[in-house]
Amino acid sequence: MTRWILLGAALALGGCAAKPCEPLVLDSHAQRLLQENDLMQARLLVTSGPQSSLELADALLARIADQDPRGEVALYQAVSLIRQRAALERILPLLERSAERRHPHALALLYKIYNEPFLAPQADRAHALRYREAYAGLDVAKGGYPSFPRALMVVDQLVNPPAHVRGQ
Repeated sequence: MTRWILLGAALALGGCAAKPCEPLVLDSHAQRLLQENDLMQARLLVTSGPQSSLELADALLARIADQDPRGEVALYQAVSLIRQRAALERILPLLERSAERRHPHALALLYKIYNEPFLAPQADRAHALRYREAYAGLDVAKGGYPSFPRALMVVDQLVNPPAHVRGQ
């Protein structure tokens, strides 16, 4: 009886050893789909989720931060930090990175920060004007969509979530 148990255990262990030990490698298409899914979930959590969901959004954004050619991940990381009332010194580098990648809403948010001032201790109209001019140079601005006032409205909605979300 013991011999049969040993034989069965040897066969079972041999089968385990024959399987590859490397983690599953996804093809580039599957990887891109997963990154898009992470970004979509993070956007939803940052813009309309309760305050308690921002930690999950931050984790999703951190996972895909290296693959951010358009600056969208950095923008939503900054918006999440704004909703968490983080220091401006943590927010600005993310917005600057997004603006360098010519993300229209990052440029509009930087304009808002320096023009109103929003989060900044005082207004800096010259600094704000540079971001507005950079926005005017974008292809989307030249095409008329979204207009700069519309981009500012979107940014206001991003940083000032609806009342039902703020109360959570």
